[in-house]
Amino acid sequence: MPRKERVGVVVSDKMDKTRVVQIVERTSHPRYHKVHIQTIKFKAHDAENASKMGDVVRIIESRPFSKEKCWALKEIIKHGEEV
Repeated sequence: MPRKERVGVVVSDKMDKTRVVQIVERTSHPRYHKVHIQTIKFKAHDAENASKMGDVVRIIESRPFSKEKCWALKEIIKHGEEV
């Protein structure tokens, strides 16, 4: 089974080898058809500390690195401005 991949923005780079990535999901209510915006934050492992705040990154599901960190940084799509 392929691993899940998600694209989001780095919102925190204060931890060593860890980045907090925020992902915005837009879903439509099945009955009322109102668009619901939901933000989710994932902690991702960045071994080289390559990404900075504001970067658009792709993360991939991986083995657990710690209690809350089970995603790894796959690539930096675009370097961005600080949030």
